[in-house]
Amino acid sequence: MIESSSNMNILFFSRLFYPHVGGVEKHVMEISRILIKKGYKVTIVAEQNPSKTKLREVINGIEVFRIPKLKDGKLKKIKIWKWLWGNIRLIKNADIVHCHDVFFWYLPFKFIFPLKKVFTTFHGYESYPLKQKNILVRKISEKLSIGNICIGDFIKKWYGTKPTYVSYGAVEIPNSKLQISNKIKQESAVFMGRLDEQTGVLTYFEAVRKIREKIPDFKLTVFGDGKFKNKNGEGLEFKGFIDNAQKQIYKYNLVFASRYLSILEAMAAKKLVFAVYNNPIKEDYLKMSPFSKYIIISESSSDLISKILFFRNNEKLKNEMIEKGFAWIKKHTWKEMVNTYIELWNRNL
Repeated sequence: MIESSSNMNILFFSRLFYPHVGGVEKHVMEISRILIKKGYKVTIVAEQNPSKTKLREVINGIEVFRIPKLKDGKLKKIKIWKWLWGNIRLIKNADIVHCHDVFFWYLPFKFIFPLKKVFTTFHGYESYPLKQKNILVRKISEKLSIGNICIGDFIKKWYGTKPTYVSYGAVEIPNSKLQISNKIKQESAVFMGRLDEQTGVLTYFEAVRKIREKIPDFKLTVFGDGKFKNKNGEGLEFKGFIDNAQKQIYKYNLVFASRYLSILEAMAAKKLVFAVYNNPIKEDYLKMSPFSKYIIISESSSDLISKILFFRNNEKLKNEMIEKGFAWIKKHTWKEMVNTYIELWNRNL
């Protein structure tokens, strides 16, 4: 079994990594930290972003190599391959190569090292509507990988991927004392995530504007960054990305979240989650998840408002949903996520 081998070298490819904030970045960090504790050697290759980050450093026992910051364009892939060729020892020394979406980084080396064990985790989707190019890249990545993990069952439907395992990510179950240590702002909600079209953040902003006509004290605090940051509107407070955003959840009554990681973290904090979708992929992303019955899913700001008002007046039903969601999330920890990775590697060795 891989788990008993303390000399196993794991090489992860991830487009970005800590200190850059994002769901994939946190996913890679958390599983790497646990693998290190189990005795594995973990190395991560990522792009340098921002440019002030070190090109090489050790974080929590993880050796991190960053590809010097590159401009987007047709030559970017070639420059990445050139960098990897110059650091080919990282691939040579790896027992397992595992790509987080960016399998194309490894593509030419698949033919240089045909027997190297390479796997892929597919996270999220690019945009809607899907481009045939993106579907093709996923298909090539799947075919040239020994096995894969799909973060979400919607990937199978929209990309035609045959998953080895399907997961929805994981969380760290918080200390129960923390859940009662903060005074909750009753007429409040918090949003955590990127401020772009995929998260449906403009729908949340519109809902806040309208709901304040009925509940003047209602406010939304926003932890995140993106093209819609500092959007004008009463009742909106922007905090930007912060490292301990998850701990801030406890101060608010409701959570607005449309990405798996933020949803799971809110469920772990025993908060009722309101998620919106604005395209068919996002609808499946949310509704095909096993936890869809424990969150509130809306397709418009008016629908979102009506559901917020409903649960505001039905505290018992709200608490029942929260408790059922918490019971589900307790079985989906980072430790269990790491076990999925180890099982994937084991079955293909």
